[in-house]
Amino acid sequence: MSTAATSRLKLWVGAIALLGFSAGFVACKDQGFDQAPAVCASAPDGQPISPALLAFLSRARSAHHSADQLEADSPKVAIEKLQALVDGPIPGGSEPLAEAREVLADTYARLADLKSQTGGFRDALKDVESGLDQAKEISYFRGHLFEVRGLVEERHAKQLEGEGDEAAAKAAKQRALEAFETSMDIQEKVIERNLPEPSP
Repeated sequence: MSTAATSRLKLWVGAIALLGFSAGFVACKDQGFDQAPAVCASAPDGQPISPALLAFLSRARSAHHSADQLEADSPKVAIEKLQALVDGPIPGGSEPLAEAREVLADTYARLADLKSQTGGFRDALKDVESGLDQAKEISYFRGHLFEVRGLVEERHAKQLEGEGDEAAAKAAKQRALEAFETSMDIQEKVIERNLPEPSP
């Protein structure tokens, strides 16, 4: 994952967590946490914010901060921190909440990036597929996963070239180009959907 993408995730997670904890404090300040109802705060749109979701977002932020510190010198440990997040308890269980799905999608993208840097191309592509299972609709997160798929294939192609396997390298390069093209198509749709309506 690029530095810009990592920063975006941290800011996004941090903003939601701050919103939730602030709202939670106002709603629950007269109750001990253990005695508070399962949902004791709400977002601006009126939807409830659960303690499980807030805890998950905080855990995700900490996992990504840890990975930031570890990835240069201990990439395998950085991977372990992020893997623990996706393998751990998820708000909503087998049907994760929308916010949790987005964090999972981005975390799988980062896992794929890190694993491909250490030569784990097969596992990296599995992580991309796991992320796509969480980001099924047209969104930034789905587009980013295809971008990372392209990056994984690009790195694999370079390794194959170094090994002298020109045919396999060429095939990997083609898959990379197709993934990048898919990413661009998805992100174009995201941009178009979020452009302001033209003035009458």
